[in-house]
Amino acid sequence: MVSFHGVIPAHLLPFTEDLQIDETNLRRHLRALLDVEGVTGITTNAHASEVATLTADEQRRQLDIVLDEVAGRVPVISGVYQDGSAKAARIAAEAEAAGADGLLVFPTVVFEGGAQLRPEMAVSHYATIADATSLPMIAFVYPATSGLRLDTDTLVRVCSEIPTVAAVKEWSNDIVAYERNLRALRSLDRPVSLLSSFSRSLLASLVLGADGILSGHGSLVVDLQVELFRAVEKQDLGEARRVWDRIQPVAEACYADPFLDGHNRMKVALAQLGRIDAAHVRPPLQPVSDTERATLRAAVERAELPRG
Repeated sequence: MVSFHGVIPAHLLPFTEDLQIDETNLRRHLRALLDVEGVTGITTNAHASEVATLTADEQRRQLDIVLDEVAGRVPVISGVYQDGSAKAARIAAEAEAAGADGLLVFPTVVFEGGAQLRPEMAVSHYATIADATSLPMIAFVYPATSGLRLDTDTLVRVCSEIPTVAAVKEWSNDIVAYERNLRALRSLDRPVSLLSSFSRSLLASLVLGADGILSGHGSLVVDLQVELFRAVEKQDLGEARRVWDRIQPVAEACYADPFLDGHNRMKVALAQLGRIDAAHVRPPLQPVSDTERATLRAAVERAELPRG
């Protein structure tokens, strides 16, 4: 089974002016990520690639492009983004048949209605997907304030009862919940990787402990994420702080309210850096304002991010 560790960016998805998948710029973007030494995987069909706006055919096409460009250099993790458990299981089986190495399983929106009071729902959702595929799965932990969250006890059940759950993408955005989840995972009788997605407080989460980083923000700052992760591994806190001081203003600019524009802003920054040709997004997302573009430009210049 693939083990998940290190820095695993979730790539962005460039669109053409008529809002079709821009394969040329997608491949260009992927090559830039893969050229960074220390990248240990690529995640596709996730929030960063605007999976909610993609048809099933587009999701399959995107996965095919990523697999072709990666060509076995690192594991490819494909998102399973679907409301119904049976439909999610079909997506998972199709991803395995296409050649994916792992799955990032999103919570179903059905959880929004109070699944925290019915933890067997989350266990059943993951079990249904596990029955359809042999691929290792990453459980996606949503913010502690979200109706889609998994609390610590439920997360432990999922990881304990479903052996193909090999990692957790920890996006609780609550450092207390993060540490609680981390300690619970470390107490299991088998290894389950914790991948931080705490992009606005990444240094703090890594210092507490993490096996890696899985984040859409890596599409923009993956080189700095690698430096930060390595510095924390070496327990070089001074170096880690210096790297974080470069990342933090970019994270704040990208993840400002409204949060839903986060990956939209990252595409703008990529275009400003000349790494993709344009930053088109599909509705209901809308282009960001000129004021935000100026804020992003200042942040990426301050961080001295590489140009394309």
